[in-house]
Amino acid sequence: MRSPLPRRLAALLLAAAAAVLPVAAPLPAHADDYVPISGDGSSWSQNAINQWQADVAASKNMSVNYPGGGSTVGRQSFAAGTVDFAVSEIPYGVKDNGSADVPPTGPHPFKYLPIVAGGTAFMYHLDSGGKRITNLRLDGITIVKIFTGNLKFWDDPSIKAQNPGISLPHREIVPVVRSDGSGTTAQLTTWFDTEPELSPIWAAYCQANGRQVEGGKCGTTSFFPTSGKFLSLNASIGVSGYVASEPGEGAITYVEYSYAQNKGFPTVRVLNKAGYYIQPSALNVAVALTSVIIDPVTLLQKLDNVYNSTDPRAYPLSSYSYMIVPTSTNSPFSTAKGHTLGAFVQYFLCEGQQHVDLLGYSPLPYNLVASGLNVVKAIPGAVVTITPSSCNNPTVAADGGNKLAEIAPQPLACDKSGPQQCGGADNKQAVPAGVGGSSGGTAGKSTGTTGGTGGKTGSGTKTGSASGGTSGGSTGGNSGGTTGGSAAGGTTGGAAAAGGTGLSPSADPVTLGSDPDAGGDNSSTGGTGGSVGGAQPVANPLVLGAGISGSFQTVLMALAVVLLLLMIAVPPIMSRRLSRVGAGVGGAAAAGPLVTVPIAASSTGPATTGSGADPDADADEDADADADEDSDSETGTGTGTAGDPDDGPDPDDGSEPGPGTDRSAS
Repeated sequence: MRSPLPRRLAALLLAAAAAVLPVAAPLPAHADDYVPISGDGSSWSQNAINQWQADVAASKNMSVNYPGGGSTVGRQSFAAGTVDFAVSEIPYGVKDNGSADVPPTGPHPFKYLPIVAGGTAFMYHLDSGGKRITNLRLDGITIVKIFTGNLKFWDDPSIKAQNPGISLPHREIVPVVRSDGSGTTAQLTTWFDTEPELSPIWAAYCQANGRQVEGGKCGTTSFFPTSGKFLSLNASIGVSGYVASEPGEGAITYVEYSYAQNKGFPTVRVLNKAGYYIQPSALNVAVALTSVIIDPVTLLQKLDNVYNSTDPRAYPLSSYSYMIVPTSTNSPFSTAKGHTLGAFVQYFLCEGQQHVDLLGYSPLPYNLVASGLNVVKAIPGAVVTITPSSCNNPTVAADGGNKLAEIAPQPLACDKSGPQQCGGADNKQAVPAGVGGSSGGTAGKSTGTTGGTGGKTGSGTKTGSASGGTSGGSTGGNSGGTTGGSAAGGTTGGAAAAGGTGLSPSADPVTLGSDPDAGGDNSSTGGTGGSVGGAQPVANPLVLGAGISGSFQTVLMALAVVLLLLMIAVPPIMSRRLSRVGAGVGGAAAAGPLVTVPIAASSTGPATTGSGADPDADADEDADADADEDSDSETGTGTGTAGDPDDGPDPDDGSEPGPGTDRSAS
């Protein structure tokens, strides 16, 4: 007879499965449900796309290939029919040096849809007195002069005038530009060409370097005009990698903020139209893009109002990146690929936006998410399963507005153009009068210094002026850091040692990624009651970072339940089992010597032994025969295995095992 143990375990597993299956989410689609797709284009967007690739590979078994060869390569590859989709910061048809790439509307009809927002940042590598400068401030005219070779050294009077708190070195400025066709270059040169005070400087440089100038304007270009004065490198990772290297000291480049954040290098605080020097954080980009004009048909962006936003929080070089998706099944596209592409797009428009801030981007607002989902319907084979209201996008507010723009804090007074400068030669956040504790929190990445009586250490938050603390003060909110402090350590923000970081208590909390700059983004308004400083979220966390997908998480929870039930149920079963085996062995010992009962050899049946042992113990031993191979099923007159004293022949009775029955070597 077989032991009831396997049947009991099987029943237990079935019961556990029945308990968790009703609440388990559907398992991720099998790999066969999604055929591989490939695209190419923007390196500006590549860090976000790479994250989404990994996400859908893990949660949906989806294969998306994207090498990120640059926006120009992406548009050209899509037009040639060698990829299924492209990503670009600029559309087809933009005139570049007198010519334009023609949209492939005949062989490969398409639509644009926005994929992510971000800031084109100016990453730099500059040291002074053996310390990294992290709070550099520049206006637009200074930036265009740097990238047209009109400024030679970092201690130029025009740069010194904007940075009264920094001891600038007499080091040569090394502009690093893109050598390939780049959407990032297009974003930069569009700004140069559009702004009236920048356009003449840019046009003169273009003309001096063989570029066509019409009506006194150079226009947008994906290819930075060559100049022996600059270092030209391929791709975002190439220019950012050089600036971050040891030979890169003195260098500055333009790149999506994500790359500077990944390298842990600072970016320039750019002067906006409100007179504040601002970093390209997720919040500041979101604020700036509330001014963007979107074409209702093509969804393309017009950025003039973004450049000229008078909101003190707005970062001027904020923009969107676009995916170019097919609307026909012309080769190489198919409905099977459309099914995959549609699912991928729906993922990154919604769930994928949850963690882009941690990568250095800003999530898409509600209106563009809704428009993007509508474009998905035009992709052959795509099945739209998400609505704007069910989209898990962190920017969507109850009224349809942009949540990040609503919670973005105001900049510090020391970020305003003038004699004060946030941070100083020691790379610490300068604390204006009445802000934070006696010495305030230090900047961005490092742990804050003593924050006065309000808390053990300064909070050093990423967006300082919002650091009053939702739990640390009665009137925290967006002005918490500013109103919450005196030399006593911040009465509003720092009354409680557990004080949180700043955000109006009524606002929904959102967690943002840390700023690589030691100065942070308007960072560290002093002791707000947090026990440890450093890069802190601007609110109680609703984490935007990547995590385990919902369905996979449910599967893991189900497995955990099964394991828990096994841990609870198996020990008692095994205990009873071992008790019976022990009782059987004890009974056999008490009964005296083992007596072998000779039985005639059988060609089919097992040899049988007898003893004076408890019959229940024998039954248990027989029940274990299949698992432990303690009985002999060979032909002949064998009497058991050498490993079991209850089954073997009695050495005193003179009997010999039959042929083929010795299992001591099994």
